[in-house]
Amino acid sequence: MIARFEELVNSFVDNQIGLCEHFLSKELATLLQHDLQDLDRNNRMLAAGIGNNDIKDTKQKIRGDRIFWLDKKNNSLNEKAFLEQVEDFIDYLNKTCYTGINAYEFHYALYDTGSYYHRHKDQFKNNTDRKYSLISYLNDDWLDTDGGELLVYQGEKTDTILPTIQKAVFFDSNQLEHEVAIANRPRMSITGWLKRV
Repeated sequence: MIARFEELVNSFVDNQIGLCEHFLSKELATLLQHDLQDLDRNNRMLAAGIGNNDIKDTKQKIRGDRIFWLDKKNNSLNEKAFLEQVEDFIDYLNKTCYTGINAYEFHYALYDTGSYYHRHKDQFKNNTDRKYSLISYLNDDWLDTDGGELLVYQGEKTDTILPTIQKAVFFDSNQLEHEVAIANRPRMSITGWLKRV
């Protein structure tokens, strides 16, 4: 597990975008994928808004995904395993990079065909608790023609990241603007933030 954490952090230090192709085990990624699909079949994925509770806009046109918040209280063994891996990653970050992260929040995200998320930053204007964004992908056999790429902007440079299963992306929530290109097939991920509160 430490090698995966090092891969994510070292690429972040080198390029401001941490990438790890196999952050999640294939088994856990597949189980999480199935859980997300079950939530969708049971109509538990809800349309996402923008903003936090103080300035939430549920009628926005910036994003088109549906979400479900992960929580250990949900009594899902797979969610618990994922969140425990996140906690181990936070421990690693705090010990090696002195980040002071002491909280987190994560949700499943499902982009139906034709959905997108326009260019944005992940930190709220009225709350700076979110320090790092961490996205884990759950999509089998994703092709360039499937769209749904994560586009991350660094000045004149744009990084294009395919949302392939097991892959994780890690970046500063307040620094890098990014967007999700239009998905040409359903696109699944777990998106979240490492916080200092």
